[in-house]
Amino acid sequence: MSTTRRDFIRANAVAAASAAAGIGTTATATNLITTDTKLKWAKAACRFCGTGCSVNVATRDNKVVATHGDINSPVNRGLACVKGYFLIFWGGFNTAMEFTNSDAFCTGCHEMNDNVYQELQSTIHFTNRSGVRALCSDCHVPHAWTYKIARKMQASKEVWGKIFGTIDTREKFLAKRRELAEHEWARLKANDSLDCRNCHDLEYMDLTWQSQRAAQQHSTALASGEKTCIDCHKGIAHQLPDMAGVEGWD
Repeated sequence: MSTTRRDFIRANAVAAASAAAGIGTTATATNLITTDTKLKWAKAACRFCGTGCSVNVATRDNKVVATHGDINSPVNRGLACVKGYFLIFWGGFNTAMEFTNSDAFCTGCHEMNDNVYQELQSTIHFTNRSGVRALCSDCHVPHAWTYKIARKMQASKEVWGKIFGTIDTREKFLAKRRELAEHEWARLKANDSLDCRNCHDLEYMDLTWQSQRAAQQHSTALASGEKTCIDCHKGIAHQLPDMAGVEGWD
Protein backbone atom coordinates (compact mmCIF):
# COMPACT_ATOMS: atom_id res chain seq x y z
CA MET A 1 0.00 0.00 0.00
CA SER A 2 1.39 3.41 -0.98
CA THR A 3 1.22 6.32 1.42
CA THR A 4 -1.06 9.08 0.22
CA ARG A 5 -0.87 12.68 1.33
CA ARG A 6 -4.13 12.22 3.25
CA ASP A 7 -2.80 9.08 4.98
CA PHE A 8 0.41 10.84 5.89
CA ILE A 9 -1.40 13.77 7.52
CA ARG A 10 -3.79 11.42 9.33
CA ALA A 11 -0.90 9.30 10.60
CA ASN A 12 0.92 12.34 11.94
CA ALA A 13 -2.21 13.45 13.77
CA VAL A 14 -2.67 10.00 15.30
CA ALA A 15 0.97 9.79 16.35
CA ALA A 16 0.91 13.26 17.89
CA ALA A 17 -2.34 12.65 19.79
CA SER A 18 -1.15 9.28 21.06
CA ALA A 19 2.15 10.69 22.24
CA ALA A 20 0.44 13.56 24.01
CA ALA A 21 -1.85 11.13 25.78
CA GLY A 22 1.04 8.88 26.75
CA ILE A 23 -0.15 5.82 24.83
CA GLY A 24 1.38 3.84 21.99
CA THR A 25 0.29 4.17 18.40
CA THR A 26 -1.72 1.33 16.88
CA ALA A 27 -0.12 -0.89 14.26
CA THR A 28 -2.60 0.36 11.67
CA ALA A 29 -1.69 3.97 12.29
CA THR A 30 2.01 3.16 12.14
CA ASN A 31 1.57 1.34 8.84
CA LEU A 32 0.02 4.42 7.32
CA ILE A 33 3.44 5.99 7.57
CA THR A 34 5.79 3.10 6.92
CA THR A 35 4.21 0.71 4.42
CA ASP A 36 5.41 2.53 1.29
CA THR A 37 8.32 0.27 0.41
CA LYS A 38 9.80 2.91 -1.87
CA LEU A 39 10.43 5.18 1.10
CA LYS A 40 13.57 4.83 3.18
CA TRP A 41 13.14 6.07 6.74
CA ALA A 42 15.98 7.18 8.98
CA LYS A 43 16.19 8.90 12.35
CA ALA A 44 17.72 12.33 12.66
CA ALA A 45 18.07 14.99 15.31
CA CYS A 46 16.31 18.25 14.59
CA ARG A 47 18.93 21.04 14.64
CA PHE A 48 16.63 24.05 14.72
CA CYS A 49 17.08 24.48 18.48
CA GLY A 50 18.81 22.83 21.43
CA THR A 51 15.88 20.73 22.70
CA GLY A 52 17.14 17.56 21.01
CA CYS A 53 13.92 16.35 19.39
CA SER A 54 14.14 13.25 17.24
CA VAL A 55 12.49 13.12 13.83
CA ASN A 56 12.03 10.41 11.24
CA VAL A 57 12.95 11.48 7.73
CA ALA A 58 11.84 9.61 4.61
CA THR A 59 13.72 9.70 1.32
CA ARG A 60 12.83 8.41 -2.11
CA ASP A 61 15.49 8.39 -4.84
CA ASN A 62 17.81 10.25 -2.44
CA LYS A 63 15.31 13.11 -2.03
CA VAL A 64 13.59 14.05 1.24
CA VAL A 65 9.85 13.51 0.74
CA ALA A 66 8.37 13.21 4.26
CA THR A 67 9.09 13.71 7.93
CA HIS A 68 7.38 13.27 11.28
CA GLY A 69 8.25 13.33 14.95
CA ASP A 70 9.80 10.15 16.35
CA ILE A 71 7.12 8.48 18.53
CA ASN A 72 9.82 6.50 20.36
CA SER A 73 11.76 9.59 21.42
CA PRO A 74 11.46 10.40 25.16
CA VAL A 75 12.08 14.05 24.36
CA ASN A 76 9.33 14.93 21.90
CA ARG A 77 7.29 11.65 21.88
CA GLY A 78 6.19 11.96 18.26
CA LEU A 79 5.60 15.69 18.27
CA ALA A 80 7.33 18.29 16.14
CA CYS A 81 7.03 22.04 16.30
CA VAL A 82 6.62 24.34 13.31
CA LYS A 83 10.38 24.46 12.84
CA GLY A 84 10.57 20.68 12.87
CA TYR A 85 7.88 20.33 10.22
CA PHE A 86 9.75 22.96 8.21
CA LEU A 87 12.11 20.11 7.30
CA ILE A 88 9.57 18.63 4.90
CA PHE A 89 8.83 22.04 3.40
CA TRP A 90 12.51 22.66 2.87
CA GLY A 91 13.07 19.21 1.37
CA GLY A 92 10.13 19.59 -1.01
CA PHE A 93 11.03 23.14 -1.97
CA ASN A 94 14.66 22.29 -2.63
CA THR A 95 13.70 19.20 -4.64
CA ALA A 96 11.39 21.28 -6.83
CA MET A 97 14.04 23.97 -7.18
CA GLU A 98 16.65 21.47 -8.33
CA PHE A 99 14.23 19.93 -10.83
CA THR A 100 13.83 23.32 -12.50
CA ASN A 101 17.61 23.26 -12.99
CA SER A 102 17.53 20.03 -14.99
CA ASP A 103 17.87 19.87 -18.75
CA ALA A 104 14.64 17.86 -18.84
CA PHE A 105 12.80 20.86 -17.41
CA CYS A 106 14.64 23.48 -19.47
CA THR A 107 13.98 21.65 -22.75
CA GLY A 108 10.45 20.60 -21.86
CA CYS A 109 8.97 23.14 -24.25
CA HIS A 110 9.57 23.01 -27.99
CA GLU A 111 10.81 26.60 -28.09
CA MET A 112 13.97 25.64 -26.21
CA ASN A 113 14.31 22.06 -27.41
CA ASP A 114 14.00 22.89 -31.11
CA ASN A 115 16.20 25.98 -31.11
CA VAL A 116 18.96 26.70 -28.59
CA TYR A 117 19.26 23.13 -27.27
CA GLN A 118 19.94 21.81 -30.75
CA GLU A 119 22.71 24.39 -31.14
CA LEU A 120 24.24 23.49 -27.78
CA GLN A 121 24.73 19.85 -28.80
CA SER A 122 27.40 20.73 -31.36
CA THR A 123 29.57 22.67 -28.88
CA ILE A 124 32.37 21.70 -26.52
CA HIS A 125 30.12 22.46 -23.56
CA PHE A 126 27.93 19.49 -24.55
CA THR A 127 30.46 16.89 -25.73
CA ASN A 128 34.19 17.00 -25.11
CA ARG A 129 37.26 14.85 -24.42
CA SER A 130 36.89 15.08 -20.62
CA GLY A 131 33.23 14.03 -20.50
CA VAL A 132 32.13 17.07 -18.50
CA ARG A 133 28.84 18.52 -19.73
CA ALA A 134 27.47 21.95 -18.86
CA LEU A 135 23.73 21.83 -18.20
CA CYS A 136 21.46 24.72 -19.14
CA SER A 137 21.40 25.81 -15.50
CA ASP A 138 25.20 25.82 -15.23
CA CYS A 139 25.33 28.73 -17.68
CA HIS A 140 22.04 30.45 -16.91
CA VAL A 141 21.53 29.99 -13.14
CA PRO A 142 24.06 31.10 -10.49
CA HIS A 143 24.84 28.45 -7.86
CA ALA A 144 24.89 30.79 -4.86
CA TRP A 145 21.49 30.65 -3.12
CA THR A 146 20.60 34.36 -3.10
CA TYR A 147 21.51 34.87 -6.74
CA LYS A 148 19.79 31.62 -7.68
CA ILE A 149 16.47 32.70 -6.16
CA ALA A 150 16.73 36.11 -7.82
CA ARG A 151 17.33 34.41 -11.17
CA LYS A 152 14.35 32.08 -10.68
CA MET A 153 12.09 35.05 -9.94
CA GLN A 154 13.39 36.81 -13.03
CA ALA A 155 12.90 33.70 -15.17
CA SER A 156 9.29 33.35 -14.03
CA LYS A 157 8.44 36.19 -16.41
CA GLU A 158 9.32 33.88 -19.28
CA VAL A 159 6.12 31.97 -18.55
CA TRP A 160 4.21 34.84 -20.14
CA GLY A 161 6.22 34.42 -23.31
CA LYS A 162 5.18 30.78 -23.39
CA ILE A 163 1.50 31.59 -22.80
CA PHE A 164 1.35 34.24 -25.50
CA GLY A 165 3.50 32.37 -28.03
CA THR A 166 6.22 35.00 -28.24
CA ILE A 167 8.70 32.60 -29.87
CA ASP A 168 6.52 29.58 -30.62
CA THR A 169 7.78 29.31 -34.22
CA ARG A 170 11.28 29.25 -35.65
CA GLU A 171 10.61 32.49 -37.49
CA LYS A 172 9.51 34.29 -34.31
CA PHE A 173 12.54 32.97 -32.45
CA LEU A 174 14.99 34.19 -35.11
CA ALA A 175 13.28 37.58 -35.19
CA LYS A 176 13.78 38.01 -31.43
CA ARG A 177 17.16 36.28 -31.17
CA ARG A 178 19.17 39.52 -30.95
CA GLU A 179 16.87 40.92 -28.26
CA LEU A 180 16.98 37.71 -26.22
CA ALA A 181 20.76 37.51 -26.56
CA GLU A 182 21.19 41.11 -25.46
CA HIS A 183 19.14 40.46 -22.32
CA GLU A 184 21.43 37.58 -21.41
CA TRP A 185 24.61 39.45 -22.26
CA ALA A 186 23.50 42.36 -20.08
CA ARG A 187 22.66 40.04 -17.18
CA LEU A 188 26.06 38.34 -17.34
CA LYS A 189 27.86 41.66 -17.72
CA ALA A 190 26.08 43.05 -14.66
CA ASN A 191 26.95 40.07 -12.43
CA ASP A 192 30.56 39.77 -13.69
CA SER A 193 29.77 36.52 -15.54
CA LEU A 194 28.80 34.84 -12.28
CA ASP A 195 27.27 31.86 -14.10
CA CYS A 196 30.49 31.26 -16.06
CA ARG A 197 32.33 31.20 -12.76
CA ASN A 198 30.19 28.26 -11.66
CA CYS A 199 32.87 26.22 -13.43
CA HIS A 200 35.66 28.57 -14.56
CA ASP A 201 38.07 30.37 -12.23
CA LEU A 202 41.07 32.43 -13.31
CA GLU A 203 42.96 31.28 -10.24
CA TYR A 204 42.75 27.67 -11.42
CA MET A 205 43.71 28.34 -15.06
CA ASP A 206 47.04 27.05 -16.36
CA LEU A 207 47.75 29.78 -18.88
CA THR A 208 50.61 27.77 -20.43
CA TRP A 209 48.00 25.43 -21.93
CA GLN A 210 46.10 28.31 -23.55
CA SER A 211 46.72 30.02 -26.86
CA GLN A 212 48.93 33.10 -26.70
CA ARG A 213 45.95 35.38 -27.34
CA ALA A 214 43.76 33.73 -24.68
CA ALA A 215 46.53 33.73 -22.09
CA GLN A 216 47.23 37.41 -22.79
CA GLN A 217 43.59 38.43 -22.41
CA HIS A 218 43.01 36.34 -19.28
CA SER A 219 46.16 37.57 -17.53
CA THR A 220 45.46 41.23 -18.28
CA ALA A 221 41.88 42.23 -19.12
CA LEU A 222 40.18 39.52 -17.07
CA ALA A 223 42.61 39.64 -14.15
CA SER A 224 42.31 43.42 -13.84
CA GLY A 225 38.51 43.38 -14.05
CA GLU A 226 38.55 45.46 -17.21
CA LYS A 227 36.67 42.69 -19.02
CA THR A 228 34.47 39.80 -17.94
CA CYS A 229 33.89 36.42 -19.56
CA ILE A 230 30.85 37.39 -21.63
CA ASP A 231 32.69 40.29 -23.27
CA CYS A 232 34.76 37.85 -25.34
CA HIS A 233 32.80 34.59 -25.19
CA LYS A 234 29.46 35.47 -26.73
CA GLY A 235 28.14 32.59 -28.81
CA ILE A 236 30.19 29.99 -26.95
CA ALA A 237 27.18 27.65 -26.68
CA HIS A 238 24.59 29.05 -29.09
CA GLN A 239 24.59 30.63 -32.51
CA LEU A 240 25.08 34.37 -32.62
CA PRO A 241 22.45 36.81 -33.92
CA ASP A 242 23.30 39.65 -36.27
CA MET A 243 26.21 41.27 -34.41
CA ALA A 244 26.12 44.63 -36.18
CA GLY A 245 26.85 47.39 -33.68
CA VAL A 246 28.00 45.06 -30.87
CA GLU A 247 31.21 46.32 -29.28
CA GLY A 248 34.22 44.29 -30.36
CA TRP A 249 32.37 42.50 -33.17
CA ASP A 250 32.38 45.11 -35.93
